[in-house]
Amino acid sequence: MNIQAKVGTFVIVCLALLGATIYYIGNEQWGRHLTPYKVYLRYAGGIEPGSDVLFGGINVGRVTAVRSWTEDPTRIEILLEVKDGTPVNEKSVAKLGSVNIVSNPAISITTGAQEARRLRAGETIPSQETVSIDDMTRKLSGIADNAAVLISEVRDELKGISGRADTLLANLNDVTGPTNRKQIAEVLERVNTMIAEESPKIDRITDQVLVATRDADSVINKARPLMEHADAAVVNANSTIDQLRDPIRQDLAQLQSTLEQAKSLIASVQGVVRGNDDNIRETIDNLRVATENLDQITEQVKKQPWSLVRIRQPKDRKVPQ
Repeated sequence: MNIQAKVGTFVIVCLALLGATIYYIGNEQWGRHLTPYKVYLRYAGGIEPGSDVLFGGINVGRVTAVRSWTEDPTRIEILLEVKDGTPVNEKSVAKLGSVNIVSNPAISITTGAQEARRLRAGETIPSQETVSIDDMTRKLSGIADNAAVLISEVRDELKGISGRADTLLANLNDVTGPTNRKQIAEVLERVNTMIAEESPKIDRITDQVLVATRDADSVINKARPLMEHADAAVVNANSTIDQLRDPIRQDLAQLQSTLEQAKSLIASVQGVVRGNDDNIRETIDNLRVATENLDQITEQVKKQPWSLVRIRQPKDRKVPQ
């Protein structure tokens, strides 16, 4: 056997081994131990059979079929398979995604929540729609149109602002003209002259203020002992009040008890008066009758004083005939 035959045989054997290895790896990864799921989207975005399926950014499966859903033609039914043990749960969300910008579209599934129930084979994974390129283009077009309108409005506003700025500059030029500059210089010169003339007066006023401040300090120093004495007097008054507080409280307590006794005595007297009300009325009536009788006796004694000596009244004298 020549060298060419040996090389050919070696290449054929290597290709066979490579094909067997690829078949074995593909069969182990995709042919067995896979769990099917369903996803429904309104926009597939280039997804086709064989597209990758990502779970939390990790490649865990592939898309097996992409077709219109018979129950709702407005949605796309996507069938996919993922490795067994992939924790797809009720909180997981499927949407269009990709590993990077230049890679092919893929189905991206979020990890969901740990406490959520795991989905069984054949169940539907909750989905979330993504913005398509056409939608983004329309929105960008709308933004561009609005931007054009805004730019035109800003241009008009800038024209008005430029006009007002020109007017302001013209007014400033008028204010800073030669005549106004001359008047301002004269005003400043008068101010300088006035300051030079009034400086001695200002110095005298300052000296007087300093003297008044020193006098105020001396007055404060003299008043400090009075304030200290006042503080001592306040402290003594507080102590005196504290000493008198308890006796005053005792006197007030005794006065309160005396008032309560007086109230009880008055209540007793009122009870006695109410109990003897009839007797008192009868006594008062008897006194009134006795008084009336005494008045009658007094009148009779005044008119007939002999009634006190004689029992019978003497007969009247007869008129002589």
